[in-house]
Amino acid sequence: MLTDEIKGAADQLGYVDTPVGEIDLKAEITRLKKEKNAVFLAHYYQIPEIQDLADFVGDSLALSQKAAEVDADIILFAGVHFMAETAKIINPNKKVILPDFKAGCSLAESAPADKFKEFVEAHPDHTVITYINSSAEVKAYTDITVTSTNALKIVNSLPKDEKIIFAPDKNLGKYIMKETGRDMLLWDGACVVHEAFAVDKLIELHKQHPKAKIIAHPESEMPVLKTASYIGSTAGLLKYVQEDDNEEYIVATEAGILHKMQQAVPHKTLIPAPANEDNTCACSECHFMKMNTLQKVYNCLKYEYPAVEVPEDIRLKAIGSIQRMFELS
Repeated sequence: MLTDEIKGAADQLGYVDTPVGEIDLKAEITRLKKEKNAVFLAHYYQIPEIQDLADFVGDSLALSQKAAEVDADIILFAGVHFMAETAKIINPNKKVILPDFKAGCSLAESAPADKFKEFVEAHPDHTVITYINSSAEVKAYTDITVTSTNALKIVNSLPKDEKIIFAPDKNLGKYIMKETGRDMLLWDGACVVHEAFAVDKLIELHKQHPKAKIIAHPESEMPVLKTASYIGSTAGLLKYVQEDDNEEYIVATEAGILHKMQQAVPHKTLIPAPANEDNTCACSECHFMKMNTLQKVYNCLKYEYPAVEVPEDIRLKAIGSIQRMFELS
């Protein structure tokens, strides 16, 4: 079924809604991609059906790099809003569409642009480093954008005496400070998915699987990171289980990565890290990432709606921080 907003776009284009049961969504999405010269990008945290149908699946860094090099008229981005927004910043002349416009990000939302602007202006002698999980407006007040893949490298590349604001993820910031010995000024933001891991349950789970290695994303809280044999980005975790010789892992990041991991290492045992009791499942899942469905992907591609737009004045300010990231990583 179409939302009222998409129905409006469909009416303008002269399209008629087709009942779900009467079409093969996967075949139609594949046909429409070719017909419209569209590229389909998806994050590792998307549902398996979307990952398997996408042209490219990756983490935030790989997706931003891919968005910068695609030769297509339309970028269909199955992820959350800041990811599609980043693709639009990089590709102002391409149409960027997102299956569900309400697919946000708790971490990005923890840094409202107006409050962040005040924070930055209160510390004019600081270099502003912002995690890619942020809005275009926040990136406009940023000197360097980073991802969990390249944050350590980029912070280490700066002079030791350079004052740094790191935002919005305080957990990633604390991890970087521990690894680099830098004293950074942290914004008080966090990802609810990575803060949902229960360290007591994690330790208990490890007792049940003593041969398993705990691997964790650096957005997790420090007690969780202290239990980990390896800490890395989503792509880093995937690479680690492929190259490491262990046979069993407890994975502390959004559970969507387990799909690609299991495809890469079908002979290994992968266990999602346990979340707090108030979570709806035993693992930790991003509600926003799971808002995208194949039906929404089909509607989005057919009607080229909703499209992500970034005001040009904001885009021009934000693009510099992303280009700086590419240069340093």
